[in-house]
Amino acid sequence: MADRSDQAQLRAFFNQTVALKEEVWAACLPAWQPFSAKRRTILTAAGERERYLYFVLEGIQRVFFLTEDGAKEATLVFMYAPSLSGVADSFLGQHPSHFYLETLTDSRFLRISYEAFIEQCLTYPEMNRLALALAASAFEGVLLRQAELQTAGAEAKFRALLARSPHVLNLIPHKYLASYLGIDPATFSRLLGSVKL
Repeated sequence: MADRSDQAQLRAFFNQTVALKEEVWAACLPAWQPFSAKRRTILTAAGERERYLYFVLEGIQRVFFLTEDGAKEATLVFMYAPSLSGVADSFLGQHPSHFYLETLTDSRFLRISYEAFIEQCLTYPEMNRLALALAASAFEGVLLRQAELQTAGAEAKFRALLARSPHVLNLIPHKYLASYLGIDPATFSRLLGSVKL
């Protein structure tokens, strides 16, 4: 059973998008189960189907892509509290993932299975609206990030990261931040030294 303060964090996160009635919350909450993973744990590997949607209580995770020959990886997104985590397209489509979901630090979650989540969406209109709103927000983020990657230079991408999430410099190893920005670690170090924070 989930801790009450963990449940309160999940509810507060959801209520930012769709306010859930007490009876809906009471019916849906038991499906969100506590789960923990040690640092550097692959929760979902490429080729596997994402079976869970995670709500991050503690820790940092990343979704990354590995080239077919394994020679290069690209970090696509970071997740940390309070946010949802998982390989969203694989979870929603229930197809094999193209990506890996890895914990960068010891992590603690509440998680729900795909089957339970879909049942809740079909049973409760508020949960369906919540799922659509969260999916739309994630899609918007992907499109904005794609535009940034295609149009911005290294310094502009670095500045945008600092404007959005300055705290990540202290949370996430710089090699992963460089990969996320699509720049090499040496360029990241140079920017870190030259750009005023």
